[in-house]
Amino acid sequence: MQFVEANGARIPAIGLGTWELRGRACARVVEQAIRLGYRHIDTAQVYENERDVGEGIHASHIRRDEMFVTTKVWTTHFAPHNLERSVKESLTRLRMTEVDLLLLHWPNPQVPLEETLGALAHARQMGLTRHIGLSNFTVALIEQAVAACPAPLVCDQVEYHPYLDQAKVQGACRQNGLAMVAYSPIARAMSAATKRFPTSARHMARARHRCACAGWSSRARRRSRAPPRSSVCRKISTCSISCCPKTR
Repeated sequence: MQFVEANGARIPAIGLGTWELRGRACARVVEQAIRLGYRHIDTAQVYENERDVGEGIHASHIRRDEMFVTTKVWTTHFAPHNLERSVKESLTRLRMTEVDLLLLHWPNPQVPLEETLGALAHARQMGLTRHIGLSNFTVALIEQAVAACPAPLVCDQVEYHPYLDQAKVQGACRQNGLAMVAYSPIARAMSAATKRFPTSARHMARARHRCACAGWSSRARRRSRAPPRSSVCRKISTCSISCCPKTR
């Protein structure tokens, strides 16, 4: 198994995203994915499936120290007192004493970033998570967060695939020693009327290169119709791989 490393974290390079998975179907997919070899599972408070993910991990009978589990704090819980409470609730649903990686799901301009980062670092200090990071942060916010956070940040999780260039974000992550984590790394089917696909040989070569460097975890902001897939793949948002400075 390949890993990516950033600021002390050693993350399995391929992970399972659980966006839109809920209930017994979610638990079954997580359990089966672990039995097939997945060792990184990504969930979030707003997915409303942390309990199901926890059941799937528990049903697999795998040792906790063999799994890397990521969850994300939703923006309504960014106030310091709310963040700690919400993380403890996430751990209860996951049936865990700590997660491996805790992310801020989206920026929230209504709460001072310094306060949220302080609470996030405090959650790490309390042993609620081993590592902390960001999700859907822009270049400017990455730099602001790295400067303001009292503890090392591991990554920024963003949408990244051959049809969405994230070179600036990737550069900012590399410059600050973070991994850039990709969700929807193989994209989704999109209407030609709403998305222009690369057609030239040069563009296709660049698309193949980006796909080879894409990252793990799946969560798509844009909903679109996907082509028919296998019964298992219909339950899994995307496959995923990761990218950071030490894997280039």
